[in-house]
Parts: sequence; structure tokens; C-alpha cells
Amino acid sequence: MSEPPKIPQSVLVVIHSPELDVLLIERADHAGYWQSVTGAKDFEGEPFSETAAREVAEETGIVVGSAEVPASALRDWRLRNVYEIYPQWLHRYAPGVRLNTEHVFGLKVPRAIAITLALREHLRYEWLPWREAADRCYSPSNAEAILHLPNFAA
Repeated sequence: MSEPPKIPQSVLVVIHSPELDVLLIERADHAGYWQSVTGAKDFEGEPFSETAAREVAEETGIVVGSAEVPASALRDWRLRNVYEIYPQWLHRYAPGVRLNTEHVFGLKVPRAIAITLALREHLRYEWLPWREAADRCYSPSNAEAILHLPNFAA
């Protein structure tokens, strides 16, 4: 049985330390593609904040709402990106779907927090100063979001 098509509404979560280092993760299906946490809604009515918290937990093991990372550490930056879905991922969506709307969040965590990657999705992670992290991202919308970090972290 095939999976239902992905919903073209997603989150991008820029995980950062108080010192503005950014956590990037390398995709397992495209080595060399570095990114922040991303993921689509599981169902139409899922609140974006829940999507963000779920994706962060799935991809990094960081639990939003824990003693180490309170729920208030996840902030909706109220930025939206609409972009064309990369051709290599179009098969995941319903026929005719070409655009995705991405909702951007920031998540401040301690730099020393334990990271547990979902190995089916990601190969490794790195903490980088925010400008270097923006330069490393393969996605222009991800790089742009990271460049906004100093404004949202203030």
C-alpha cells in the first residue's frame, strides 16, 4: 500500500543556541545537502507549532516542552515561504501539486543538548555560526531564514 500524498504545507525550524550557533543536519537521501529541520503537516488541521515540535523530535531527538527545552523556546517567526517543490520530491505529492508553503520557526536550545538523528533521514549534524550555517544550506529559503536569526533572537 502506498503512502498518502504529502500535504504541501510544511515547517522549517532553525534550531540555534543562545550564542547564535545553528544546528544543521545532512540529508541521507542527498549527501551534501545540509538543512535545518523541515517537515510537512501530518494532516490538514495539525497546528504548525505541533508540526514543528514533532519534526524536531523525530529528526533530532530534542523534545520541545521538556525541562531542558520549554515550549516557550519554540517561536513562530511569522515568515512564510512559497516555493516550487524540487523535481526529485514531486512524486511525494498529489498530481499537479508544484508549490509548498513553508512556515518558519526558531528554537533556542542549549548548545550542549544531546542530538539523536533519525538515521533514515540524516547522516550527521554540525553546529555552525549563523553566517556559516546560512552559506552551507542547499535551500535558499533555509539560508534566508538563518540570516534572519539575529533579528528574531534579540
